[in-house]
Formats: sequence, C-alpha cells, structure tokens
Amino acid sequence: QVQLVESGGGLVQPGGSLRLSCAASGFTLSIYAMSWYRQAPGKERELVARIARGTTTYADSVKGRFTISRDNAKNTAYLQMNSLKPEDTAVYYCNANRRLLTELNYWGQGTQVTVSS
Repeated sequence: QVQLVESGGGLVQPGGSLRLSCAASGFTLSIYAMSWYRQAPGKERELVARIARGTTTYADSVKGRFTISRDNAKNTAYLQMNSLKPEDTAVYYCNANRRLLTELNYWGQGTQVTVSS
C-alpha cells in the first residue's frame, strides 16, 4: 500500500517554530518530488515548498522562514517552520509526485497548524 502520513501540527504562538513530518510507506520517497501545500478555510490550496533532485523552491510568503528537507534513510520529508505568523494558519498537506510514462501523485491526510496568541 502507498501511504503518506503527516504529523507535527498543532497550536503555536506567533514567532514560534514547528516541524512537520511526512512519512512515506509503500514507495521510495527519494525518487519523488516532495511538496508541502496548505489550505486555509475559504482560500485555495497553495504550494508552500518543494524539493526535487536536491533543488528547493518556496512560496514568497514563506521564503526565509520555512525549510523543506528529506531524510532518504528514514523515507521521510520535513517542513521546518520558523517565525510563524497568524497567516500561516492552515491545514498542511504532503505531496509526492513522479512523472514517468504516467504520473504518480500521492497525498497525505493533512495536519492542522494554528498560529495564534
């Protein structure tokens, strides 16, 4: 079975930090592009960060504050979030994507991040 499971979400004060984890099973994470998306109520889902072939990209809104990484030995991807702001509040989703002859696209169930004082 192919599965992505996010964890590490929760309530944090503005300026605080949180690290999200995305554990993969049923496939080898290292050969997939890994991304973190987020969606707040009433807003569209947006791409937050992506790592593919060692190259990382970030949304302008999180650049300098968030870091995406992967540990291939643990088959896990991470999103380190620092200097959190209330506008970062959203459900965060992990995504694995790979294009060959056909596209493989897997999603986790999401984890809630709430930034509030």
